[in-house]
Amino acid sequence: MDEQYDLTIVGGGPAGIFAGFYAGLREASAQLVESLPVLGGQVSALYPEKRILDVAGIPDIQAQHLIDQQLQQFKQFPIDVKTEQTVTDIKAVSGGFEVTTPASVSATKTVLIAVGNGSFSPRPLNIDNVAEFEGKNLFYAVTDLEHFRGRRVLIAGGGDSALDEALMLAPVAKSVHLVHRRNEFRALEHTVAQVKDSDAIETITPYMIHAITQKESGLEVTLKKMRSDDDFKTLVVDDVIVSYGFTSDHKTVDGWGIQLETDHRLFKVDSTMQTSVPGVYAIGDGVTYPGKQALIATAFGEAPIAVNAIMQLLYPDRRGPMHSSSIIKQK
Repeated sequence: MDEQYDLTIVGGGPAGIFAGFYAGLREASAQLVESLPVLGGQVSALYPEKRILDVAGIPDIQAQHLIDQQLQQFKQFPIDVKTEQTVTDIKAVSGGFEVTTPASVSATKTVLIAVGNGSFSPRPLNIDNVAEFEGKNLFYAVTDLEHFRGRRVLIAGGGDSALDEALMLAPVAKSVHLVHRRNEFRALEHTVAQVKDSDAIETITPYMIHAITQKESGLEVTLKKMRSDDDFKTLVVDDVIVSYGFTSDHKTVDGWGIQLETDHRLFKVDSTMQTSVPGVYAIGDGVTYPGKQALIATAFGEAPIAVNAIMQLLYPDRRGPMHSSSIIKQK
């Protein structure tokens, strides 16, 4: 621990990457620690093909392309990046904190947590033989669009991800069936309107998957109507995508002594993004405050709030920037 960083960013998703870039703009000495092998977080791991619509000035961008653009931006500054390292402990010490991973212990004056919803796993399809199909022709996310080209696809789910996947696959797949257990979808109104207006997407409501059987012609999927004992439909498809969302936890942070909101285990932060522990800040989908919206655009706004608060804490004599254009980048 020869060096003490001004700032340690925990989490390498969109929020953490942008926080690292902004820390570079403020000339903070910083490291970014990510548990996955590459930066990009849940966006790269689960939704690389997804279209992102909520970044100001960019009408429509593929999720992985957004991450690639962010990394180009991020690499302008000498931020130390440590991948495949899970933070197991953050301990307050004199002058700051010790950040522990299985590979190292480092010293830092402040910490910025950008771990999203923590570790995550998909909500599985609840049928007896689901393991027979998982990873072969039953998937929980679209990570390779080309796999579905010219194929018959059934998507189960009614939220933003399910509808986004249906719209994404409509120009590629031979057919797209969207199955939801309610008549109403839980997605952005504009997205719902696009799905309903699409001739390439068949919506089937209110049904849910009851059984899947492998046939020579493909997967025979039996759908059961909700609140009915004997109303069934049968479809034959090549692939099934289950988009029931993800379960997440903050088990790795339970021992850090940071206050979490009870129901959803989110970090409580103040207007500067500081948690209940002075010097520890948090941004992104893993935080809560009145009016919080879990959007990438929101996280991009929270990053400079936190970094500027940290720099004001560490270097109160420095005048904080009014605009990014007032920061002189060192070439």
